[in-house]
Amino acid sequence: MSRKYFGTDGIRGRVGQYPINPDFCLRLGWAVGRVFAKRGPAHVIIGKDTRISGYMLESVLESGLVSAGADVSLIGPMPTPAIAYLTRTLRADAGIVISASHNPYYDNGIKFFDSLGNKLADDVELEIEAQLSEDMVCVESDHLGRASRINDAAGRYIEFCKATVPRGFSLRGMRIVLDCAHGATYHVAPRVFEELGADVEVIGATPNGVNINDGCGSTHPEMLREKVMELGADVGIAFDGDGDRVFMVDSAGRLLDGDELIYIIASHRNAHGTLGGGVVGTVMSNLGLQQALEAQGIEFCRAKVGDRYVTEMLLQKGWMLGGETSGHVLCLDLASTGDAIVAALQALLPVVESSRSVAELVSGVVKLPQIMVNVKVPDPAAVARSPALLRAISAKEADLADRGRILVRASGTEPLLRVMVEGEDGPEVQGIADELAAVAQNQS
Repeated sequence: MSRKYFGTDGIRGRVGQYPINPDFCLRLGWAVGRVFAKRGPAHVIIGKDTRISGYMLESVLESGLVSAGADVSLIGPMPTPAIAYLTRTLRADAGIVISASHNPYYDNGIKFFDSLGNKLADDVELEIEAQLSEDMVCVESDHLGRASRINDAAGRYIEFCKATVPRGFSLRGMRIVLDCAHGATYHVAPRVFEELGADVEVIGATPNGVNINDGCGSTHPEMLREKVMELGADVGIAFDGDGDRVFMVDSAGRLLDGDELIYIIASHRNAHGTLGGGVVGTVMSNLGLQQALEAQGIEFCRAKVGDRYVTEMLLQKGWMLGGETSGHVLCLDLASTGDAIVAALQALLPVVESSRSVAELVSGVVKLPQIMVNVKVPDPAAVARSPALLRAISAKEADLADRGRILVRASGTEPLLRVMVEGEDGPEVQGIADELAAVAQNQS
């Protein structure tokens, strides 16, 4: 069955517009409460990022859940992976994250975790959608749920993050710049790195409800680059608004994306015999990553774009490490979902153990020129299927032959058609991407 509301990462949209409005989210909370109450007394954790709309959505979701008989624990602004962790360790039945990740403040979304801290199964999402079509009925007063606040959530999560590296691990003597994107990591990431001994400089950690991801964080690393070079820092680390994506900047100001961080972690684990299989990337992962891993005898497989699909393939294969170019890095032996702080620590582990810089550790990856053009269109999926665009793609693929590849797909979270071209020749790749983007624009 196709979903009406759920995308690849929950439900997302413009605040105030259907479905991200109070009326729908009240009904959504009720529907989630009803679905989980069928399985017995339900306990649901709600966390959020720092968007001003989070207050509104939190309150209506809480009301809907309580009206269906579910108990609710509120934890306030916390990273998405922290909510997954707390859902699991507090033995809750579900976790809800109010966040639109790397999107601007005027967008928001609702994401869900099951009791193990994993994304909801397809059948559960469909069950929630079916419940949304039913009349909303409040339970009797003596069966209403209760709401409470968890006051030590940040401390619990900070200790978890520190426990993902060996006891003797220390960042003492290392100067690190953190860019928290004015988002959910603003009050936890600095403490993690400070308590591990680093000399920490923090930017993007004064959220006001509307500055999340605004010219900062992993989607806008320019300010981080400048600060790293100004201070002569060893490394810069940029998170996105909800703390599940991470980029790094080396001491020379060079940006390291998810592919390069995965390479650092995989190489270190492979050398120590702890990789536990191969690595899963996506169809967007740079061919240079695949070639560099295979040169070390590490198997590499590609999943569809979306961390849930990377997770699914990792679980199918029994592997532990995977992720996306965008900075989602999954270490399933440590966390059930992409965790930016945990991934950053894993990338710094070989830096500490080998006394080599991140630039040295990533030198084995030679990335091929890869161009991504985002085309704003009303119906990206329809444009992706248009005969004119399909003919243009086929012609350009014939030109590239085995020297590159083309991927055109609709975004799962924004009204964008993403045109990716990869190949050996940079100007040729750019030209093909621009031509395909123009064809796509003409189809809208």
